[in-house]
Amino acid sequence: MKELSVSLERLADFDEIVDVRTPLEFAEDRIPGAINAPVLENEERAVVGTLYAQVSAFEATRTGAAMVARNIARHLETTFADRPRGWRPLVYCWRGGKRSESLAVWLNLMGWQARRLEGGYKTYRRSVLDALVALPPSFEYIVLTGATGSGKTRLLRALANAGAQVLDLERIAAHRGSLLGAVQGQPQPSQKAFETGLVQALRGFASERPVFIEAESRTIGKLALPTALLDAMHRSRCIAIHAQRDERIAFLLDDYGHWFDAPDAFKTQLTKLIGLHSRERVTRWCRLVDENARAPLFEELIELHYDPAYARSSKGHFAELPHAQAFELHPNAPDIDTQARALLERLGR
Repeated sequence: MKELSVSLERLADFDEIVDVRTPLEFAEDRIPGAINAPVLENEERAVVGTLYAQVSAFEATRTGAAMVARNIARHLETTFADRPRGWRPLVYCWRGGKRSESLAVWLNLMGWQARRLEGGYKTYRRSVLDALVALPPSFEYIVLTGATGSGKTRLLRALANAGAQVLDLERIAAHRGSLLGAVQGQPQPSQKAFETGLVQALRGFASERPVFIEAESRTIGKLALPTALLDAMHRSRCIAIHAQRDERIAFLLDDYGHWFDAPDAFKTQLTKLIGLHSRERVTRWCRLVDENARAPLFEELIELHYDPAYARSSKGHFAELPHAQAFELHPNAPDIDTQARALLERLGR
């Protein structure tokens, strides 16, 4: 079926990208924009794998073929029922093997111009890893530094509203990057999906314009940043964002106040700080949670945890931080977009 295969460079030639891997494989990562039309469901693939390992390759193939045939028939009746006569889909599986070949053959028998991706998802994944090395050094970054609660993320998104190029790592990672940074009701993507989103964002930037980015550590929640991006950030120009203490407390109350609605979960998170802080101190913070003492708790977290942690992490990593231009931000003010435009004007952008 070599004549039905095309290379990764031809993705844009097709009307739709169809991922025939299992829902679990699809959920972990996929080519952006792809739909999932599994020719084997999660449980079915496990059955086939067990037969292959414990019985024989023939028995696994025979059983798998019957499952694939039933699933393809179902997709023809449902998933693809409304596709027009001239539809041109690109089909892929893990390595461009039998799963994608099976569906591509049937789609072509129907009269559609289907092709399968050479090398499947594995080839696409390799392109992502290569891009994570090649793309980050090709841009000029302006790094927003500043202690927790100073409003860096709000400013970053206001800069995007003002037309600046922005790489919003916390949005892609679905996490605010701190101990309490989990986004309510939104789990983080897998590492692979995070990297796919990152490459997709980088490919959308113009190299002649700077990219604003927020200073981050090596991890955002459970996700690791690629080394090439970290190295580029650490060498880049910095803007030091400052906010008054009372404004930072108000900011944290707004962004993290929901933790008080789940006090047990809040205290569980705080106990992870034992080791960095004494058990007595963390116990006191847990007591403040029970007392609903919101402002006193965040004031202590700023003074005793966030600011010392920021001082330790930033000084050793960002080479241009000693030369950073200071910018006073009022993160809770309604004119955040105006403040962002003022920063761009100051930078001559």
